[in-house]
Amino acid sequence: MDIEMITEEITGPGAWLGPEIQNNQSWVMILDEDDVNEIESALSLIKESKIKIPFPSSSFDIPNLRKKIRSLVNSISQGVGIVLLRGLPRDKYSDTDCEIIYWGICIQIGTPISQNSRGHLLGHVRDEGRDINDPNARPYQTSSKMDFHCDLMPVDILGLFCSRTAKSGGESYVVSAETLHNVILAERADYLEALYQPINIDWAGEEPDGTDPWYSMPMFSVSEGKITSRITSRRFIQMVTRHGKFLAATKKQLEAIDFAQQVAQRPELRLKMVLKEGDMQFLSNHRTLHGRSSFIDDEKNSKRHLMRMWIGLKDKERRPLSHLLDERYNWVRKGGIPKKQM
Repeated sequence: MDIEMITEEITGPGAWLGPEIQNNQSWVMILDEDDVNEIESALSLIKESKIKIPFPSSSFDIPNLRKKIRSLVNSISQGVGIVLLRGLPRDKYSDTDCEIIYWGICIQIGTPISQNSRGHLLGHVRDEGRDINDPNARPYQTSSKMDFHCDLMPVDILGLFCSRTAKSGGESYVVSAETLHNVILAERADYLEALYQPINIDWAGEEPDGTDPWYSMPMFSVSEGKITSRITSRRFIQMVTRHGKFLAATKKQLEAIDFAQQVAQRPELRLKMVLKEGDMQFLSNHRTLHGRSSFIDDEKNSKRHLMRMWIGLKDKERRPLSHLLDERYNWVRKGGIPKKQM
């Protein structure tokens, strides 16, 4: 099977180095007093009318802030692929208030997508006491370090709201998929070729009813001259063999995954983000990889807690995707991971 590859250096705003944009910070948007007042007014109306999530964007009336938020979509899709929204006074709001605010902002960007078999449109990232070695546990349900990865469902934008920080650790790291591609091309072109080959991946217990518990897709793919990354850690690739040894990755593919992780960890590539309470991080799920350090929680009532949303963009706004991702993207078009019938 002939597979299209990019074999030249990728240039443009998406091919960044962490230290460079750390100093630039053009990707940080600070909410001003008018923005916060508009949010509070919209929050009050939602609470007075007793509207519940999921409510439509028209119910969260933030006309001026909405214009600013909509302008961020281009930065995520065509710019550096990162936006940090900062300045919300988190300590003024209850957890429920924060859910309403976060939902209200995310739906100005695009369509919420179900992110697990529980049907969650607004999910929670916290240590649920799960064992990272449990094949049906997802890493975000633990306090463990998370390797650099793109979320494997090819949604367009990943959103995180920092509700509470950990006692220590839990720093967020982001790396440019385009820069990663450039480095692998320059240093190990044979590994890059392996990353363009389809590889079998475990659904980790999240497969929709009636489907196989694994799927296949490449870690890099191209459409209309633009790359898309689906790079993940060894975990989902190695554990797929519980469904049959015939699903195993090749030695070269595993070496390539390991090399990609090593490159992404380089200080000259990665961007470190220490999220503050009230921060909202938005990432392109096609053009960046993200990870985190392990963390230690404080008392039970103040555990690290982030809210997460998967967001789909309109066809004219989203990145073109290879036909090799069609099987996965069809689930996005259907609304994400279906809720399992119990």
